Amino acid sequence: MDTNSKTMRLIIFITGLLISTVSYGQTSLKEIGLKAEKHKVGFKHYTISDSTRTYRIHNEFNNQLIKRPIPISIWYPAKIENSNSEQLTVLDYVEIFKEEEEWKDLPDYFLMDWFQHLPNTPENEAHLSEKVNAFRNPTFLDGKFPVIVYASSYQASSIENFALFEYLASNGFVVISSPSRGTKTRWLEGATTKDMETQSRDVEFLLKEIHSYENINSEKVALMGFSFGGLSNAITVMKNKNINAIVSLDGAERYNYPVLEKSPYFNLDKFSIPYIHFAQKEIPKEVLTTDKIPEELNYKFQLYDSLKYSNIHRYRFHDLTHSYFSSFGVLFANRDKRQDKSDEKIMASYNLLCQHTLQFLNATLKNEEEAIYFIENKPIANGFPDSLISKQTKNAIKKDFTYKDFNDLAYKQDYKDLIPLYKSTIAEYPNLELQEGMLNIFGLRLSFNPEKREQGYNVLLLALHLYPKSANLYDSLAEAYFYNKDYSNAILNYKKSLELNPKNQNAIDRLKQLKE
Repeated sequence: MDTNSKTMRLIIFITGLLISTVSYGQTSLKEIGLKAEKHKVGFKHYTISDSTRTYRIHNEFNNQLIKRPIPISIWYPAKIENSNSEQLTVLDYVEIFKEEEEWKDLPDYFLMDWFQHLPNTPENEAHLSEKVNAFRNPTFLDGKFPVIVYASSYQASSIENFALFEYLASNGFVVISSPSRGTKTRWLEGATTKDMETQSRDVEFLLKEIHSYENINSEKVALMGFSFGGLSNAITVMKNKNINAIVSLDGAERYNYPVLEKSPYFNLDKFSIPYIHFAQKEIPKEVLTTDKIPEELNYKFQLYDSLKYSNIHRYRFHDLTHSYFSSFGVLFANRDKRQDKSDEKIMASYNLLCQHTLQFLNATLKNEEEAIYFIENKPIANGFPDSLISKQTKNAIKKDFTYKDFNDLAYKQDYKDLIPLYKSTIAEYPNLELQEGMLNIFGLRLSFNPEKREQGYNVLLLALHLYPKSANLYDSLAEAYFYNKDYSNAILNYKKSLELNPKNQNAIDRLKQLKE
């Protein structure tokens, strides 16, 4: 069996132990107990196209190419302005699942027989009529909210974790999600690096889409993914700096590290944000042997071991197997008696998973002290025994702070108050070096842009704070003022340059020109 076949087989096992099932789950949203908390929850679903990529509808059995469709589901804090607002049911979400599986017109009475993720049982049939916490298309609540961009598991729907998404939205977050699809059709190729890169591009499409919402704070962004989505998010973090945190729900970056390493974007040094990984319980020896699963799956986590610049919290939920890190899994997946806990324990642990996810996001995106304390604590200090949840923590090594990092800070404050910024930064990073030549070139570049001249002056003034004896810097600042027709300040700085370098011919010539 080649490597790709082994990888595909492993992912199929990880993404749902549905084949080796011997009992039916008996769960409900009510018993899971994730109630809407601070806010009402809005939901909308729509599809837009990525015109840079082509796609083929597999079920149409032709060679026709279209722009890549990106189905988008979004949950958000909402205003429910009248009693006529439509509260959704599980069936409404399943209709979206049906659409994303490219069976939009499939009659509902086929649902429970058509898709393997929806086993036809009386218990599963009963779920369809359950009310959820979301309402269809209400108005966004006033304000700007942090956003979580979600990557679905292997070939899964955008709504697979709807109960978690609703819970987060009710606590002041926006969640945006799209399905996991292959490069050219609905189908992935077997959890390959190409598959991962495709999903990563879809996530990046969502990162762009969030800017179309005025109620989303695009400076407070976390990625979250389940299973294969966790793998795709890991590479996305390495490609994008504007991400503040990452949540992995038993992500496949733990199981399929070689797929990550093969990406041309793989760079561990660029993974430097807070990272939380929630792992499934240990797989019993009977299952490992029978299903021919490598024993190292229980303990090996090469990404965790390899990262240096990220603060990492690594949890293990001892009552959850892989499938139950999603709402769909808890509700619809059949149970594997060889390893699954009782339905009561599964639902309770899924609830705790959602609580821990919320606390991490409150800590990293909202900087809430209570949440920071919760995440820094050991589970037992938060009231959870080691037999239920265990945890490891790995603190980041302080990364060298370069002029590029300083420039990022300066950019965020529009290049204002640069001298105080430098003083506070150098106190924390004493090895920081801002070279005279770099500041000189950058300051002039900004100054010659009429819309950024003030920023340019500020950069050159910082440079003079650091290099007060530089005739060249005074000459550059004078040139900046001269270009922008601030002649009095130009004359002042040309004269200062000449005091330090009486042979500065440019200053001599400019002063003569300004006297005429």
